[in-house]
Amino acid sequence: MLRYERLSGVLELVAQRGSLSVEDLAEAFDVSAATARRDLDDLAAQQLITRTRGGAVAHTVTYDLPLRYKSSRQPDQKRRIAAAAAELVETGSVVGLNGGTTNTEVARAIATRADIAGDNGASITVVTNALNIANELAVRPTMKIVVIGGVLRPQSFELIGPFARGVLEGVTIDTTFLGVDAISADHGPAAVHEGEAQINQTMVERSRRVIVVADSSKLGQRAFCTICDLDRVEVLITDDGAEPDLLAGFTTRGVQVRTV
Repeated sequence: MLRYERLSGVLELVAQRGSLSVEDLAEAFDVSAATARRDLDDLAAQQLITRTRGGAVAHTVTYDLPLRYKSSRQPDQKRRIAAAAAELVETGSVVGLNGGTTNTEVARAIATRADIAGDNGASITVVTNALNIANELAVRPTMKIVVIGGVLRPQSFELIGPFARGVLEGVTIDTTFLGVDAISADHGPAAVHEGEAQINQTMVERSRRVIVVADSSKLGQRAFCTICDLDRVEVLITDDGAEPDLLAGFTTRGVQVRTV
């Protein structure tokens, strides 16, 4: 196991249990106590956990993790969600993508769709505030990439702030695939960071159709900033690990739910 994968696993375990001892970590990941302490010290230095004597405790349930840690969370589910999302893209349309690991997979799935990939494929326009997504799509000859301006947030590679809003307010988007930190039937989609939430709000406002892509761990959860009312969400694509009661709450509110 690579170290960043182990650190991601440590964060998941802390979130599940609320606290974790050095001994628990060493046993769970088959490492020495010294390695376990170093891992906890590194995560505490990044303010992702709070170090305690003999272990660590969670800050909150919904972590604002750097993208490199999030990428190892539920990768198979995210790829299935992305494949289902890519099928909903109409050729010749304008697609909005905010940042995050799920939308990174969505971008890859769109780019490799048979009728889009290649020199003779149908064209689409992608509007994004995520530099890593723009970088991945830049070599695709049939895709026009519009990167909005703004101030870079290193944790997510997303551009935020008034410059970013200014560009978005001048475009019209057919379909936005909205990656979220949390979504619930009562409170709608939400983000941990207020700057990202504000840009997401503007992207939603400029979109004809909004599709939320979120793995089941984010369902029924709340985060700091609401992005939009659930009424603006037409489709929710999630994985088949989602609890039926949670999915029923979305369908009752008029959201089309697709599980993969």
